[in-house]
Amino acid sequence: MGPLLLTLLYFVVAIVVVVIGLFLFENVTRKYKDWDEIKNGNTAVALSITGKIIGICIILSFAIYNSLELVDTLIWGTIGLVLQLVAYLIFEMLTRSFSVEEQLSKNNVAVGVVSLGVSIGLAFVIGASIT
Repeated sequence: MGPLLLTLLYFVVAIVVVVIGLFLFENVTRKYKDWDEIKNGNTAVALSITGKIIGICIILSFAIYNSLELVDTLIWGTIGLVLQLVAYLIFEMLTRSFSVEEQLSKNNVAVGVVSLGVSIGLAFVIGASIT
């Protein structure tokens, strides 16, 4: 397979994994709908979603670097996506004094920035563990 075709296939895999990831995250957040909040100018939710997208893509890039086959990238991308989802749920549990989800729905930008940082930071850890 030539490099152009592989690039297009990896691109398609990345888009599919990101879309599935955003769908899953949308269904985890029950207090609001991500895209409605973004449409209404909620910066905190936009930051949080941006972190998730970048985080998933970082994991996928590590998967591409370390995979021999396209299917390996898809498997590792899926595992990374699940771990990102788990990380979000742990983040919500660790902030006992407030609900991350509720604060994001109230456009608390500080919580949005921290959520972005958690997603990106853990993506590097998850990605680096892919061998």
